[in-house]
Amino acid sequence: MRNIIAIAKKELTVYLTTPWAWIVFTVVSFVSSLFFIAYLIQFKDAHEQIRTMDGGWEQIGPDAQYLRNLTDGVVMPLFSTMLVVLLFVVPFLSARIFAEERRQKTLELLMTAPLTSFEIVLGKYLGGLCIVIATISTTLVYPVLLTAFGSSFSATTAEKTMTLEWPVVLLGFLALVLWGAAIHSIGTFISSLTESVIIAGLVTLCVSLVWLVIKLAAPNAAGILRDVLDYVSFEYQLRNLLRGVLDLQPLVFFASLILVFLLATHRAVESRRWV
Repeated sequence: MRNIIAIAKKELTVYLTTPWAWIVFTVVSFVSSLFFIAYLIQFKDAHEQIRTMDGGWEQIGPDAQYLRNLTDGVVMPLFSTMLVVLLFVVPFLSARIFAEERRQKTLELLMTAPLTSFEIVLGKYLGGLCIVIATISTTLVYPVLLTAFGSSFSATTAEKTMTLEWPVVLLGFLALVLWGAAIHSIGTFISSLTESVIIAGLVTLCVSLVWLVIKLAAPNAAGILRDVLDYVSFEYQLRNLLRGVLDLQPLVFFASLILVFLLATHRAVESRRWV
């Protein structure tokens, strides 16, 4: 365990002493802030419209009822959008895990240390995962802001309920972490197969985009194929968490997926000992 922690710390140091991680933090913060403002404006406009209506929310269709509170009207749509953003960000965070070591010819030196291949893989994965979680954590500033200043946005003539539902928010955050961790495991594996960080990032992005294609293709499929595509799509797996419902299925699904790719990475790294 000590070796794994030492490798993870080394990875964290490399990430934080190079501009790449800070560029990603900045880009994610900028993009998420744009969507946050857009959802907040939509939420505020809906409540201002309600103030002018005699029937209140009863006059609004069921598709717009989610705008009644900040949790469902702002935070959860933001988290759903961030799932797509992470699809494009995480591959380029994980791309350098092994590819950079191979490019600089330092992986062979690491392999000669008194470390097992699985310790190397797990340590590097955990170090990168900390950066992924730190990137996702930048989105938590918005629920904090809404908790501090949100009361002025939710009051209507009929109700005044501005309390953010933090259990729902945290389950949504868990969905983001599971999604990011899964993509990171794929990127770690692909990174172990190439010396090019750019190639590793692009291939990981392409593989991860399959999930987005599955999400779009599932409604057009039929029979068992549709059920299978629905089951493996990230939208199906994460929908309960994004609704604030604690569900063990996505935990098992993504944990299994991560384990499979870590074992594949272990085999790829172990094969380097015999090259």
